[in-house]
Amino acid sequence: MSKPSIERYDAVAVVLHWAMAIGIFALIGVGLAMKHADLPKMRVFQLFQLHKSIGVLILLLAVLRLAWRLTHRAPPLPETMPALERKAAHAGHVLLYLFLFVLPLSGWAYASSSPLNIPTVLFGLVHWPHIPFLADLADKAPVAAAFKLVHDYGAYAFIAVLAIHIGAALRHAFKGDVPLSRMSLSGGRQESSK
Repeated sequence: MSKPSIERYDAVAVVLHWAMAIGIFALIGVGLAMKHADLPKMRVFQLFQLHKSIGVLILLLAVLRLAWRLTHRAPPLPETMPALERKAAHAGHVLLYLFLFVLPLSGWAYASSSPLNIPTVLFGLVHWPHIPFLADLADKAPVAAAFKLVHDYGAYAFIAVLAIHIGAALRHAFKGDVPLSRMSLSGGRQESSK
């Protein structure tokens, strides 16, 4: 008798994936509006606070997601998938996890080292502290500029990696070798291999 094969991610992984996806797309929209829309300064300030709030939420969810991923096995990719594509999928996931930490942390570091010293109030309710050693710097401007550069260019790189991730998922779904139901909220039951 063969062991059952895991065909899809478990419910916790799926919920974390989609909660983060919604947050990430919100961050992209808010971030682009802050930088490129011609908005009144007060509206831009509100969007910055919203962006920081969602960013902190994504960071917390990323910690949970990584902990869950390290303690729960992901469903294997099909054996029929070429080795190069399997390696690319693995590298893509590593990059996604890297961005899920680098972007919120660089944003937090940027806010913490900003000479403006604007507090972060998550969703208008909870005060989020600055990183102490950055907030206490004597000359914050060059440090803030460096973190801003990392955050801004990292965000554009992340958008590119996300586009590749989504494109690859859709390509495999259309090919039929890796179904989208692996990460769906209402996908089919886990099937056992015969």
